[in-house]
Amino acid sequence: MTHSPATPPAVPGACDVLVVGGGINGCGIARDLAGRGWQVVLCERDDLAAHTSSSSTKLIHGGLRYLEYYEFSLVRKALTEREGLLRSAPHIMWPLRFVMPLDASMRPAWLIRVGLFVYDHLARREVLPASRAVDLRRHPAGLPLKPDFVRGFVYSDGWVDDARLVVLNAIDARAHGATVLTRTRCLRAQRSADAWSVLIEDAAGRRSTVRARALVNAAGPWAESFLRGVAVPAAGETLATRSLRLVKGSHIVVPRLFEHDHAYIFQNPDRRIIFAIPYEDAFTLIGTTDIELQGDDPAAARIDADETAYLCTQASRYFRAPVSPSDVVWSYSGVRPLLDDDSGDPSAVTRDYLLEANTDAAPLLSIWGGKITTFRKLAEDAADDLGRMLGQGPTKRPAWTHGVFLPGGDLSAWIDGEAGGPDRGRRPDLDFERFVGALGRRHPWLPVPLARRLARAYGSRIDRVLGDAASLRELGPEVAPGLHEAELRYLRRDEWATSADDVLWRRSKLGLHVGAGARERVQDWFDAANDAPSGSGAAGRSARSEAA
Repeated sequence: MTHSPATPPAVPGACDVLVVGGGINGCGIARDLAGRGWQVVLCERDDLAAHTSSSSTKLIHGGLRYLEYYEFSLVRKALTEREGLLRSAPHIMWPLRFVMPLDASMRPAWLIRVGLFVYDHLARREVLPASRAVDLRRHPAGLPLKPDFVRGFVYSDGWVDDARLVVLNAIDARAHGATVLTRTRCLRAQRSADAWSVLIEDAAGRRSTVRARALVNAAGPWAESFLRGVAVPAAGETLATRSLRLVKGSHIVVPRLFEHDHAYIFQNPDRRIIFAIPYEDAFTLIGTTDIELQGDDPAAARIDADETAYLCTQASRYFRAPVSPSDVVWSYSGVRPLLDDDSGDPSAVTRDYLLEANTDAAPLLSIWGGKITTFRKLAEDAADDLGRMLGQGPTKRPAWTHGVFLPGGDLSAWIDGEAGGPDRGRRPDLDFERFVGALGRRHPWLPVPLARRLARAYGSRIDRVLGDAASLRELGPEVAPGLHEAELRYLRRDEWATSADDVLWRRSKLGLHVGAGARERVQDWFDAANDAPSGSGAAGRSARSEAA
């Protein structure tokens, strides 16, 4: 069932830039452009991060394995972004240590040491510690592994809640004046010499036309088909497009396989790697696969039995307790839109991005490829290019997102004045723990698990969820375990949530922790809220809360 947003934003008749695609690249570009003063409209046919951007391995990383493919520029770019991202949103991103057990039949120890040395030194590090060798017979990470693995290496990267990262960019774009339209399909984009005439349709079937000076194609796996089927060239021209390789990456989630807080990176006989990562306290996330998608709709991508068996088999090569398909409690698949560089192996296809500008008529910028770690730099480069195409480049409308907090990431109002020692401001993960402590002191009535989950999801924006509540009862009914009506009202009002799936699988991962009955209750709440007339019921409470 498709639902209308709580308060559909007015669709402007004209804008400077219309962005098609509500994944990480589209939302990042909309945020950067709006912050430079451009009038921006973003349209996404589904929910924000509904596809590729919520289906990653959820890592902020340079991509250690890309060094084997000599992708030094990509790795350096990603490593340079890594620590800045960790600082910008410590509630949804944090450092994570990875353990690589040594299997000399895969790669010799000297080669791994060289690779990790390069990885440590390609970009400046202040937050993340360097790599080191470990004795797995003594290190806690060795306990869940088979006794054959006695040596290993530990290095640093970061974790991210990928879907929330997308939403935070959309929130910031809106805060800077952008219009964000979800459940809004771009039906036709007609190009002329000086503008695009874009026909859009919302979930209720209402159609509008927006005149945009420039168009951004950030449709991800649909970027190629958008140019072939939706974008209409100006008279006398053709819209050349590139070929994408659509690569399906699937993950499985199983009950927790180990008690410590490190993740694993495992080398496989096919020269690929998989990760095993602590997930949602009670689970372990294992992935990913690389399977070429042939002719299927990317939205329909699902894990198949062979992929599940592959991930279980490779994990079982390392863990003492074998991992079986029957252990899988959840799985997800996403389609990566990679530039076709003629690599035979999908794992070897470059993860770098290309921004393709077309100024034969009204400006068009197409986004090809990319990875979540480099989204901010991609958005900055895209905004620079669009500014030049619109006659006001970065010297007149300069870049601004480097070193800037994402919504909820600035915790200073909560932790200023607290003892932080030399790590204050340098260690965003420790600043977050101080924030959790301050939250508990300010709202001692919040159960500790709920307080921590809300802190992780919303950071310093948590007061927008809690409002003036002084007790758990004042958060309203518990619609699902740990999910109160106050949070649902906030998500519907401020974060474009219109269904149970939006809340349970993208704004959170509560879907892993609740049963089918709870999911039905959340959907029933949205059905009632979306159907209620303005000023009554859940919708009315939402409107009154927003007005207050």
